[in-house]
Amino acid sequence: MRINLSLLRPAKSTWALRLLVVCLYFLTTAFTDPAPISLEGMWRFRIDRNDQGIAQKCYLQKLTDQIKLPGSMAQNLKGDDITLQTKWTGSIYDSSYYFNPHLAKYRQPGNIHIPFWLTPAKHYVGAAWYQRQVTIPQTWAGKRVVLYLERAHIKTQVWVDDHEIGGQNSLVAPHEYDLTSCLAPGNHQITIRIDNRLTEVNVGPDSHSVTDHTQGNWNGIIGKMELQAGALVHIDEIQVFPQISTHTAHVKLTVSNPTGKAFKGNMTLSAKSFNSSTVHQTRAAVAEVSLDSKATRTIDLDLPMGKEVQLWDEFSPALYRLSASISAKGAPVTQQYTEFGMREFTIKGTQFLVNGRPVFLRGTVNNCEFPLTGYPPTSVADWLRIFKTARAHGLNHMRFHSWCPPDAAFKAANLTGFYLQPEGPSWPNHGVAIGRGAPIDQYLYAETARMERYYGNHPSYCMLSAGNEPAGDQVRYLNAFIDHWKNTDTRRVYTGMSVGGSWPVVPNAQYQVRGGVRGLTWDKRPESISDFSEGIVKFKVPLVAHEMGQWCVFPDFTEIKDYTGVYRAKNFELFQQDLKDQGMGDQARSFLMASGKLQVLCYKNEIEKVLRTPNYGGFQLLGLQDFPGQGTALVGVLNAFWKEKGYVTPPQFERFCNTTVPLVALPKFVFTNDETLEADIMVAHWGAAPLKKPVFNWTITDPQNVVLSKGSFDPEVVELGNGIPVGKIKMELSKITRPTKLKLQVSIADTRFMNDWNVWVYPAKPTKPTANVYYTTTLDDRAKAVLDTGGKVFLNMAGKVVKGKEVAMYFQPVFWNTSWFKMRPPHVTGMLIQSKSPAFATFPTDYHSDLQWWEIANRAQVMILEDMPAGFRPLVQPIDTWFLNRRLGLIFEAKVGKGKIMVSSAALGPAIGEDKPAARQLFNSLMQYMGSAQFDPAGEVSFEAIKDIMVSPSKYQFNTYTKDSPDELKPNSNQNKPKKN
Repeated sequence: MRINLSLLRPAKSTWALRLLVVCLYFLTTAFTDPAPISLEGMWRFRIDRNDQGIAQKCYLQKLTDQIKLPGSMAQNLKGDDITLQTKWTGSIYDSSYYFNPHLAKYRQPGNIHIPFWLTPAKHYVGAAWYQRQVTIPQTWAGKRVVLYLERAHIKTQVWVDDHEIGGQNSLVAPHEYDLTSCLAPGNHQITIRIDNRLTEVNVGPDSHSVTDHTQGNWNGIIGKMELQAGALVHIDEIQVFPQISTHTAHVKLTVSNPTGKAFKGNMTLSAKSFNSSTVHQTRAAVAEVSLDSKATRTIDLDLPMGKEVQLWDEFSPALYRLSASISAKGAPVTQQYTEFGMREFTIKGTQFLVNGRPVFLRGTVNNCEFPLTGYPPTSVADWLRIFKTARAHGLNHMRFHSWCPPDAAFKAANLTGFYLQPEGPSWPNHGVAIGRGAPIDQYLYAETARMERYYGNHPSYCMLSAGNEPAGDQVRYLNAFIDHWKNTDTRRVYTGMSVGGSWPVVPNAQYQVRGGVRGLTWDKRPESISDFSEGIVKFKVPLVAHEMGQWCVFPDFTEIKDYTGVYRAKNFELFQQDLKDQGMGDQARSFLMASGKLQVLCYKNEIEKVLRTPNYGGFQLLGLQDFPGQGTALVGVLNAFWKEKGYVTPPQFERFCNTTVPLVALPKFVFTNDETLEADIMVAHWGAAPLKKPVFNWTITDPQNVVLSKGSFDPEVVELGNGIPVGKIKMELSKITRPTKLKLQVSIADTRFMNDWNVWVYPAKPTKPTANVYYTTTLDDRAKAVLDTGGKVFLNMAGKVVKGKEVAMYFQPVFWNTSWFKMRPPHVTGMLIQSKSPAFATFPTDYHSDLQWWEIANRAQVMILEDMPAGFRPLVQPIDTWFLNRRLGLIFEAKVGKGKIMVSSAALGPAIGEDKPAARQLFNSLMQYMGSAQFDPAGEVSFEAIKDIMVSPSKYQFNTYTKDSPDELKPNSNQNKPKKN
């Protein structure tokens, strides 16, 4: 039944009818249900390890233990201590921890340090019983009574006194029980059994809805817990479908009448904006409602919003509160509210549209990392902090990896104008698969239906994925899943699952979230001209980069003190102690800062490459914040608490990640002074409207901020899009006679939008050093003789390193982490450079890796300095993966006997060609330093210790102790066939 309420609005001349409508409206809006009975506080409790509680009729007993709700067992210190025999839910791929002699002390009772993830205070997977007495007031007689549990983990069963009500299993939505028939006024006992095992439905042990890698497989209830009373005739569900073109909200209402008598009354609808500067109130409108006895009926109504309607998007997130009330014979019966926004999220070709305007998604992945509680917050304030932090970093989108957040997250996203992609709570891989008739197949339909029911009106709920990286008969299953939802609910767009680049394409998906078209091609010289056009051309729908980034940074050990809740950072403690054991504990902060700067450089270059690519749909970083599981993946510029780490601020990050980002197309970042710097200036613009007559200013400055060249461009208009050309710049470099780092900056006048890039210029013909230095590639007898007589030696060890040959260094840092991917290279997270040393007097450098180091460091061998004296520090120190903390060196200086030596495992020498001007200049700078009186190394090492680097392997050789690799590296392999579900 569909009623157009505009046809039922009373004519202005029909005063009696108009008065009746107004009276009905005020009567129904004045209606209030009885206040709910809160169930927060202390509950009686019992752990049911042997699963005997039902047989023993726990619901008839008075349980003797206590627990505080809302909360989890772990929060209440209920469950088991962590041991080596703990049966975790999450998969463990690097089992070396259990066998490695090097880590034996971390496996001792009382000193268990699990490196895979954060360690909970207690652990328990199984059944547990929760019990409470309630008193139902006499005023509730004749009311409908509902038990509302906002989020329970995972399966609940409810008894009232001796009466079993039933059970529910949902990871995404409230558990609601109609207790009307058994909660008469008086005293009653409510008993809830909660089972967090994955036996009934296996969603996948690494799904972020259940896994130890993220929130953990907790047992308990969180959020709002209450008994609610209302009318027997009630509105069970309201779904609002905005129709922008007609200024109408189409409303679907499910109304139930369990009274046993036919019902006739009036439905009144109205909506009012509540968060915008100008309040907009629709007219109240009325329609007749009739229900047979014991009937549930869906009614379709159109609510005219008027031409003054306010739309919702990231720039103007206007929200409405819709009131739906039923009255009969002039008296109010029931009333329900819902929030919604007038928003249409659609697709045209390869572009997402919000209310017809193109939008580019700049997102991050939320993996349910909440270390203080071990479960997601259910308050709007907590989620506002997260979304505002993401917004400060230039983002407008968030994906929820294999989980769906509580209602508060959607409400906070509504208020901040954030576009969300929740997912079905499943990563159906690692022993479970879809499309093979297992319970997971129907469970995902049921769970996503619950997401539509409870969160479907939120305008922030724009996209839906069934989950993450599946195994099984996935294309057939996901095609049907997408078709079902496209035909069921048009308020959002649908994809199959979020996947890596090796997964098969699901052709019916309205958009694709997949890897394969991302990353940095730094196997060749860095530049800022190329884009991803070649990779996305085969997709005729919007492509969103899946889990882009994953560039690691060294741990921030000052973060350990912040783990004051249910989780402890035992993994961080292990890594910190191991770093101390290797003699580098005092360098932890320096490692963090240096690796952090390289991490930001990687994110900047990858994001800018996406922003240069026309027709790209968006990206989802993994992530803006750290991921504390899967071996400890420190990929965020923020930690797991969404706090800054100290090496980049939000204003610095949003220079290259924002609604509007100036871009430059440079063929390279290292030049010689006989060249001309030429570049195209571009912009990616995704603002609320095109830029009208913008002025783009550019400058090139030296380290003293002296402007060497400048200019401006003033296009008539800049439309929405990526990689939009603005102008060309040109600068002769012949006047730069010394090695210099320049800064190229582009800004847009009268806006906050600006961006900058470092460029290095070296002499085309550097001055030849005249130092009396013996250059060699082997530690031969002559080298020893020179050192024995107080001479100077430059040893180029490139290609001849034995002690350290197993360490793979690329210019880009560790991807995700070396534990999860079984020491897949690279193993290094950047370099710590003693930049204030006079050794770099004519080679400008910061204390961290930057692009001038690419030709020097990329794929260079590194040395393990395990035999060097304690406190020995190289000039250039690669930062090892924190799982091993090996003492590494790329360039070091030392006293050897009476002489002095400079050792490099990077390919530095007099034969460097013109194609490597940075390497040539570095060698020149080191040689000039060696020829000066300033060459006076502090550390002393033996000739044999240096020679041994070219002879003997390192004393500690990593052993994985396992042969298999993570499932996601081979999504179609036989191992993904489930053994049991």
